This record gives sequence, C-alpha cells and structure tokens, in this order.
Amino acid sequence: MSKGTVVLAYSGGLDTSCILVWLKEQGYDVITYLANIGQDEDFEAAQKKAESLGAKKVFIEDLRAEFVEDFIWPAVQANAVYEDRYLLGTAVARPCIARRQVEIARREGAHFVSHGATGKGNDQIRFELTCYALYPEVKVSLLYESGILENPKSRAPADLYLMTKNPEDSPSVPDVLEIEFKNGVPVKVTNVKDSKVTSSPLDIFSYLNDIGGKHGVGRIDIVENRFIGMKSRGIYETPGGTILLKAHLDIETFTMDKEVRRIKQGLGIKFSELVYNGFWDSPECDFVRHCITKSQENVEGKVQLSVFKGQVYILGRDSPTSLYNEELVSMDVQGDYDPCDASGFIRINAVRLREHHRLQGLSSTKQ
Repeated sequence: MSKGTVVLAYSGGLDTSCILVWLKEQGYDVITYLANIGQDEDFEAAQKKAESLGAKKVFIEDLRAEFVEDFIWPAVQANAVYEDRYLLGTAVARPCIARRQVEIARREGAHFVSHGATGKGNDQIRFELTCYALYPEVKVSLLYESGILENPKSRAPADLYLMTKNPEDSPSVPDVLEIEFKNGVPVKVTNVKDSKVTSSPLDIFSYLNDIGGKHGVGRIDIVENRFIGMKSRGIYETPGGTILLKAHLDIETFTMDKEVRRIKQGLGIKFSELVYNGFWDSPECDFVRHCITKSQENVEGKVQLSVFKGQVYILGRDSPTSLYNEELVSMDVQGDYDPCDASGFIRINAVRLREHHRLQGLSSTKQ
C-alpha cells in the first residue's frame, strides 16, 4: 500500500533521479515537477527519464513570464543586491518554483513535497519556508546532501560560465540600448544599432540576458554569508539583471526625492536580506514590497547605455517626472536660489562641528 504521494521538484539530473528511485523504494507514489524559468534544459529528455524511473505523473511548467513579472521585476524595483554584490537570481527563483510545486501538490492531493537542495545550503530553507507558508500541512520528505565547499583561492574553470562570454572574447563593438521605465520596471528596450524594439516583460529580460551574455556582463565570484551561519563561495551570472540594475539606479536617482530614496535604499537592503534568507512569503517581505512599489510611482523615463567588454556604461537619461532642474543647478543662472542663503546654511551646519572639535580640544588639554 502506498505511503502517500510526493511531488518532487525534479531536474533530470543524478541527484533528483536518485531521490525519485529512493522514494519509490520507500513506498511513495511520486509526481515529478519540472519548472522552466528560462534555463537551458532538455525537458523532453527529463520527462522520459522520470517516466522510465517510475514517476506516476510528470508536470513540466513554463514559469518564465510569471518569474519575470512576479519576482524579477520587484527585485529590479528594489535594486536588490545581497551583501553589495549578489543580484539574487537563484534566491528569487526558488519561491517561484516552490509556489507552483505547492499548487500541484494541493491539486493532486499530495501531502508530501521533496527537492534536491543540500542541507548545508540556502535553497533548502528557501524551498521549505515557501512550502510551509503556502501549504502549512505539507511534509517535506527528504534532503539529498551532496557537493563540497570549493577552495576560495582556486580560480573558477572557464567552462563554469554558461550564460556569459569571457569579456576578453566579447565583441569589439558595443551595443547601445535605450531602456524605457514606467513605475520602476522596464517596458521597452530599443537597440540603437539595429533599431530592434522589445516590449513584453519576458522578451525584454531574455533580450537583455542575450546582450549582456554576449558582452560578458554580470559575472561575479564571491564569498557570501549563508543564512545558516557559514560562509560559502558563490559564482553567479546575471547579465540581464546587471544591465537593469545599472539603468534602474540611474532613472530612480533622476526622478526620486532625496529623502524618499534614502528610506527606500534601506528597504531595498532589507528586501534583499529577506529574499536571500527565504522569506519571500513572509508578512514583513510583503510589507516591504508594497512600500517599494509605492516609491516607484514616479520612476519613469528612458536611460541610454552602452554594453561593452563586461561593463555597462550610462550615456544619458530623460524623464517627464525628473526632479532635475537645469536652471536651478546652473552656475550661470541665479533663478530662485539666493547664494547668500548658503552662508547661513553653512554656519548652522558648522555649529555641531565646532562644538565637537572644541570638546576634543578640551579633552586633549586635560590629558
């Protein structure tokens, strides 16, 4: 008699194939689930393999558009970067994948879910926190532990990078793009060189991945702090995300009030930590996302940039909601600004500095 039904997040690789066989041996019915979030994978071959290993059903779910609109775009609005360098590509993908896994489990009457994430990594936490948040009664059946921590001193092999060219081997002519934003998300990309226009969310992100990958943009090799308390080495590629981060930072600074942006920067850091640690579906992350969305209401306009040899160079920007006042900042036009006001402003701000150094001088005298 079956012990129950398990929905297994399946990749077709050795790890999850071993889990499938083990679950069958333990007496479970296994439904395999493959999520297409844009990775280069032979889904037909994976389906045949799962069926040959005894999967009761195989679901192949195309989540690419959902992933971009519901997960990547909020990260773009947040300028989401963990520990100043990691753009959270993998971390953002996990709640997207787990959400559909839970939907399948509920629909199929399965009380168990399983995945192939290592017990020492972050993905176990991300998968399982999402599953427990959206399906509180579910049970996670097993974890497959594999892999070793690499020597952080060793150089990564060249064939490890799958999405991006080595910048040294990238084209000698840049791609010049114009990215249009509305409410803090990209709505159109135009390649100035060939006049190619892209406008759907999935097409925009895929196109920027292609352009960034061609020019070797978005490679990082870092040591990061995992949620569970250990440091680990991570090698990541986020070509499209890197282009969008540079462009969004530029248009956001151009259109957002200084003090609002200061608060929003803090929210972006908090959002990044929550996503990295697996709390996408927490009430605090929901609250932070709503605040960030509110901050993006006037983040609108176009950014021109060049993508070349591993770098993204901002060339210019334009916006109907810009807070940049050319007349006000001009040294040649006085406008409504009275330079005499600056003297009082400086003297008031100097009071605190004078007092600090006066006290420092008294302290030195006493010693």
